[in-house]
Amino acid sequence: MSKYSIEAFINETKENPQQRDYFELETKHLLEINLNNQAVWTKKGSMVSYVGNVNFERQGMLAGGIGNFLKKAISGEGAKLMKAEGTGKLYVADFGKKVRILYLNNESVCVNGNDVLAHEQSIKSDITMLKSIAGMMSGGLFQVKLSGTGHIAITTHGDPLTLLVTPDTPVFTDPNATVAWSGNLSPELKTNISFQSLMGRGSGEEFQMKFSGHGWVLIQPYEEVYYMEK
Repeated sequence: MSKYSIEAFINETKENPQQRDYFELETKHLLEINLNNQAVWTKKGSMVSYVGNVNFERQGMLAGGIGNFLKKAISGEGAKLMKAEGTGKLYVADFGKKVRILYLNNESVCVNGNDVLAHEQSIKSDITMLKSIAGMMSGGLFQVKLSGTGHIAITTHGDPLTLLVTPDTPVFTDPNATVAWSGNLSPELKTNISFQSLMGRGSGEEFQMKFSGHGWVLIQPYEEVYYMEK
């Protein structure tokens, strides 16, 4: 059999039937979710395929209560999640970004909303805000705090880097390159704004997130700019 035959191509790229975990990395860029009469939240528009009987339901603006409704209305975060429920295999991806699976054991992490790909229904999500004009201009104002026990999947552009935060070593990051951080950290926004800066999009040189205390921060080698949904 030629290594370039269709049969060889299928054998090389076909789905691995041995994978049975709830959340599985089918490839570095593709998440497989094995549903067995379960429900999971996925990023709106991330479904690329499914096998079996899976139904999809758009998240309402009132999901999470009136407080989250107001934050969603201001941030443009509303209606970005879809509920997938049923039995079968669900495949989700996000513009070729790399996927990482984390299992929270009664823990919490904060993730930029655009980098949340999926999470179990048992995980509580809440939009958190950094109250600063700098955050509003740089895209780092709104994040999603994920808490509880269960699987989550996040995405990064390229290979991420985790920086450890200690009381003696605070970490400063560009909001547009910051993907996630440990839930116990409360970042501050450090600004260096001139009038010229106010006229254009802020960069990491003008706006930084400062992390102090004990924890970690995940960054990516890419500055991702977020826009409100119209």
